[in-house]
Amino acid sequence: MFRSIEDFLATWGHEQDATHTLYAKLTDASLAQPVVEGGRTLGFIAWHTVQTLGEMMARVGLKVDAPGEHDPVPAHAAEIVAALDRASASLLEQIKTTWTDATLLEEDDMYGERWKRGTTLHALVAHHAHHRGQITVLMRQAGIAPSGVYGPAKEEWAAFGMEPLP
Repeated sequence: MFRSIEDFLATWGHEQDATHTLYAKLTDASLAQPVVEGGRTLGFIAWHTVQTLGEMMARVGLKVDAPGEHDPVPAHAAEIVAALDRASASLLEQIKTTWTDATLLEEDDMYGERWKRGTTLHALVAHHAHHRGQITVLMRQAGIAPSGVYGPAKEEWAAFGMEPLP
């Protein structure tokens, strides 16, 4: 749970940068990479993370400039990246201007449970991290080397002058 706006802003800054960098490597063709035959696609999952910024934050009274939860997945990866950046900037602006540290202790109905807003922000970060992990695997299956998030990706080890782990 986040207990200060400052801590959330610092964490989200890293998370947004990592997500943007990863999503910027997506191609239009890669969006069709399925998890399993007939299952969700890489594009669906990437779009879902952007949609969630608006959907989840609406439950705590924020109006994030994000696509609606039923809006179709765009055909172009660049549209997903642009929507991500716009929604993230909107989220940060609203939190900076309307919330205080005390706001993080307020509770809201979240999917049939009562969550403190600091918990909701933590869940938002965890949701992004969870789906980024899925996306990195799907990117590899689609022939795209992902960027590292919490450490270097295999292809990035050379930049550190090291051999990649097997």
